[in-house]
Parts: sequence; C-alpha cells; structure tokens
Amino acid sequence: MKHQHRNMAWGLALLCCATAASAQGVLERIAGGGKLVIAHRESSVPFSYVDGGKPMGYAVDLCLRLAEVVRKKTGMRDMAVEFLQVTPANRIAMVEQGKADMECGSTTNNAERREKVAFTVPHFITGARLLVRASSNVDRVEDLAGKKLVSTKGTTPLKAAEQANRERLMGITLLEAPDHARAVEMVEKGEADAFVMDDVLLYGLAANRPDPKALKVVGRFMTTEPLAIMLPKNDPGFKKLVDEEMRRLITSREIYAIYDKWFARPIPPKGMALNLPVSYLLRDFWKYPTDQVPSKAIALHNDVSHGIRPAGMTGAANL
Repeated sequence: MKHQHRNMAWGLALLCCATAASAQGVLERIAGGGKLVIAHRESSVPFSYVDGGKPMGYAVDLCLRLAEVVRKKTGMRDMAVEFLQVTPANRIAMVEQGKADMECGSTTNNAERREKVAFTVPHFITGARLLVRASSNVDRVEDLAGKKLVSTKGTTPLKAAEQANRERLMGITLLEAPDHARAVEMVEKGEADAFVMDDVLLYGLAANRPDPKALKVVGRFMTTEPLAIMLPKNDPGFKKLVDEEMRRLITSREIYAIYDKWFARPIPPKGMALNLPVSYLLRDFWKYPTDQVPSKAIALHNDVSHGIRPAGMTGAANL
C-alpha cells in the first residue's frame, strides 16, 4: 500500500511539473535561458521561404525584428533563435503544441484558427485567385466546371473552393497538394487546370518558375485574407509585447521599408522584383493597426473583379 501511495505521489508530482512547464510563457522561458523558436515556410514567396538553406522573406524579417524586442524585454542579449520549417498542414499544431513561438509566413487570421492560436496585427491583406497556364481559357472559377482545381492542404483558399463547389454545384474536381510549389507544378504539367491561392503568393511563385510567362493569375477574389504572424493562444504577456512592436513598426512607417525590400525590389532566388505596392486595403487597415479582424474572411460573391497586381498590369496578369 505504501508503495502504491508513493507511486501516486510521484505521478502527481510529474503532472504538476508538466502543467507548470506548459503554463510558462515564452518570455519567462527565455528569461530562464531558453531559445526563441521561429517557424517558417519552404516556398511562400516572398513572405517566408528558403533559398540556399536560409529562411528569408517579408514575414521572416518582421519576426527577426520581434526577436530583438524579446531580447531587450528579457535582458537575454545572447538569446538563441532557432528556425523550424513547417507546412500548411502542421503550422498551427506546431504553435499550439509549443514547438514554435511564432509562425512567420502567410497564414490567414480567422475565427476557426483563433480557437487554437493567437495572431498579432496583420502584415498583409490579400485574396485568393486562380493561377492557370497562359494558354488557358479559364478566367474565373465558374469556368472550372467539370475541370480540376488544386489548392494546398490546410489552407483557407482550399476551404473556400470546397464551399463554392458545394453550394454552387459546379462539379469541380478538387485536388490537394502538400505545398505551394507542388501545386504550381501540377498546373504546369496539366495535372490540374488551376491553382487557387492568395494572389500575392501566386505572383511570387510564378515569377520564380523556369518560364514565368507560361502562367497567369486570373479571376475575382474568392476570399479576403488578413495575413498575420501566429502566436501561442494563452500567453498574454508575449502577445502584448509582439502587438506593441507591430503597431510601432506600422505607425513609425518602418514597416514600409521592410515591405519594399520584398515587394518592390529584386529578391532571391532569381533577382526578380514583384513590383507590388502596398494595396489600398492594407494601407487603410494600417491607419488604425489592430489584431482584430472580421470573423469571416470568405467573400465568395465579391464583386471585385481585380486584385493586387504588379504595377502597370491590367486584366489577367501574364507572368
């Protein structure tokens, strides 16, 4: 009996230690000598991608600025920063499970995801459109009736496409790709007739293909997507610090220089410029920067027939 009580006491002690560890915030852990883990993507150009084995991009640069604030707040000048590559399918779980402290990519802040994680102030606002071959007659989602449409697993554009297909009885065959690069490849090879994704990502992905002119971005916005850095859900101290720094970067206009670096100037790997100015949607949102966004981002019947496109382009964007 004494042996059983001893085992029970030991088990309770382990449970208490585990609970205390999970309740420890990011700032407390780092102040105790821990590292900051930044999650990044492989091919979300120009937000978060890998070139030459190095994570880079607009969102990655923002997270590195946030890391400096964490160093100052905790007094840990030697704080280590570790990069963790994630996918659209596992990115939320990595933050929710505490394996990453910030996810620096192209993730949409929506109500469903806020049940599991938190978000800071959006760094971009975009919408989902279609990437097709330049020779394609597809100009809008309705033209895909009876055809194949691919999107990346675990993304909001995929859910929007599923909803449109179901509600409007369009007869589209929906395909899932493990990542953005594979989805583009499927369009190029004729395995899919179109790829639905945030249009800014489509421009970046197409610009870095062997033959960018073989692809074009078409169609109306199927969604409106506020993209933001993802954070742990129940860590108010860490979120407050991140939110304050994001607001400071925006109100001081420092974020505009970071934006221009990735959207207005040549970027790796091919040294091509996307030439995407700050959209009116983002510029208006940044007048009063907040982490609060509409609870429903999907706008399947949006009458907007054009989106964020490279300066000087009209109609379908031939890349």
